[in-house]
Amino acid sequence: MSAQIIDGAALSARLRAELKQRAVTLSARGRQPGLGVILVGDNPASRVYVRNKLKACADAGIHAELVEFPATIAESAVLASIRALNADPSIHGILVQLPLPSQVAETKVLETIAVEKDVDGFHVQNIGSLVVGKPAFAPCTPAGCMAMLDHIGVAIEGQEAVVIGRSNIVGKPMALMLLQRSATVTICTSRTRDLSGHTRRADILVVATGKPHMVTGAMIKPGAVVIDVGINRLSDGKLCGDVDFDSAKEMAAWITPVPGGVGPMTITMLLSNTVRAAELATG
Repeated sequence: MSAQIIDGAALSARLRAELKQRAVTLSARGRQPGLGVILVGDNPASRVYVRNKLKACADAGIHAELVEFPATIAESAVLASIRALNADPSIHGILVQLPLPSQVAETKVLETIAVEKDVDGFHVQNIGSLVVGKPAFAPCTPAGCMAMLDHIGVAIEGQEAVVIGRSNIVGKPMALMLLQRSATVTICTSRTRDLSGHTRRADILVVATGKPHMVTGAMIKPGAVVIDVGINRLSDGKLCGDVDFDSAKEMAAWITPVPGGVGPMTITMLLSNTVRAAELATG
């Protein structure tokens, strides 16, 4: 058996075409969706991510404004910039690219973003709303994973789902979204005893650890759906996920590739949240 590939790039292209039409409709009513992006420092990976997001906005008919700060910037200046974007009626979504330098408190920055413009879904109010199943905006990466599961027609209800990783960005919200859809959810970490014992029970396995090839085929239940959120650069410059793709695809029924899987969907969900924010602002 060899797994079928969940092509995130192809699904993203289809969804982005639909989002572009919604953006065009809004623009015709004088309300072009707008995204404010704040980048602090010169982290090469962050610059690549921001460049990709800005290009995706342009392609989708979304106006984007980039605000850049040096790594030495004071926290107060970043907060002032967020408040200015909060007050700007042409900006419907605000994204602060993480990570931030040590002198800028991530929690304070994220909670300064207006909830109605929190298109990353990281504000504590949005996370709290996610717990009760009513977020204004869902975090983009888990939302993209759920869209992929729905795209392939997985019956999430009643399934055993295992999420490896407990980050506020992926692991925790992913588990909450699966739980909201009536899956039986287990969250594992790098310190989980008998990790394989958990993963081999999973009908749906989501891996978000940042550790290359951590999950092998021997750890996967035959016929499982495997969502690999990780993206790692090896010493030879090649990209790989947290799952050993070659061995895993011989066990899974469905699997996401790296690259070309979850990554494009994360940006697509950012675009979706931004367009939706503009629609809500328009009434």
